[in-house]
Amino acid sequence: MTSLTANWSFPTAIRFGPGRIAELPEALRIAGIARPLFVTDPGLAKLPVVGRALAVLEEAKIAHGVFSEVKPNPVEANLTAGVSAFATGGHDGVIAFGGGSALDLGKLIAFAAGQNRPVWDFEDVGDWWTRADADRIAPVVAVPTTAGTGSEVGRAGVLTNEATHTKKVIFHPKMLPAVVIADPELTVGMPPFITAGTGMDALAHCLEAYCAPGFHPMAAGIAAEGVRLVLENLPRVFADGTDIAGRAQMMAAAAMGATAFQKGLGAIHALSHPIGALYDTHHGMTNAVFMPYVLAANRPAIDGRIARLAAYCDISGGFDGFAREILALRERLQVPHRLGGLIAGLDMDAARKELIAQMAIVDPTAGGNPVELTAEGARSILEAAIDGAV
Repeated sequence: MTSLTANWSFPTAIRFGPGRIAELPEALRIAGIARPLFVTDPGLAKLPVVGRALAVLEEAKIAHGVFSEVKPNPVEANLTAGVSAFATGGHDGVIAFGGGSALDLGKLIAFAAGQNRPVWDFEDVGDWWTRADADRIAPVVAVPTTAGTGSEVGRAGVLTNEATHTKKVIFHPKMLPAVVIADPELTVGMPPFITAGTGMDALAHCLEAYCAPGFHPMAAGIAAEGVRLVLENLPRVFADGTDIAGRAQMMAAAAMGATAFQKGLGAIHALSHPIGALYDTHHGMTNAVFMPYVLAANRPAIDGRIARLAAYCDISGGFDGFAREILALRERLQVPHRLGGLIAGLDMDAARKELIAQMAIVDPTAGGNPVELTAEGARSILEAAIDGAV
């Protein structure tokens, strides 16, 4: 029986709606930031959406720096360079602007700039977060430009340790952004592949949080509504990227997923993390590939729960109907059915499969899977995803 004792936490102030990027100066004032470092990714830095945001700062005469050395799967070298830029520029806070990578790295720069220990000392393990000097964590204003990770309402950042080829979650409660500006107009320029991948990431967060066995009725309710919003709106925005109403609903779903997954994640993420670290794949698209195989593996523990979710989403057929809906959605969004469709020339030998299975079972998200994730189970899901056998 699930324990009825738990710790609950919900996110920060969110300024939601079209055009609200104009409120960036006020958000900085509320956060206590006078000289921000604007953190974004190199591709986004070249686009008008960044120019628009920087123009808002310039019109308000807010001195700022720009840092864009952010890999799609951020690594320690990116963090080191960002911390150096933060210190050199005399910055007192961060504007984290972009998708999950830029948001995560922006939060990590604000966190690590004031610490004297290696960032790996603050991995989300036990109470390691208490090792940090909380008074030296700089404030963050988060501005998402994708609807996926929900990192704008999260208290952690994901960083790849290149030495071990593993993704690590760095956590501290004060990494939570002070203010979020969620302006769906900023997401209009996303190409279909990124719209699909980030949207499926939001779905994975909501779905895994809903299925996680922990006791958190509020998170479970948020997760269920998040699933419904994604199923309804992701096909719309994939077909028409200018659909502002659909984009807004997807931004809400992304934030809901990240709010809900304090209840737990599971094998989708536990397998996606090592694949992303080893093959540098898009995180959300990797989640999308694994999703139906993990659902099938977890069925003994979630059959009734998924049937209730299907009914809430107006899907007939219980678990089977919901599973068919996920497969149909993936096909509509051009998600590869097999892992090899995501990784060109994929050829895994037994040793590589075993390595990924071992990495998966020690991933922090594995503990939230509704069925205990063993090495054998992880390997079985991986092989199903390679073979395309649901």
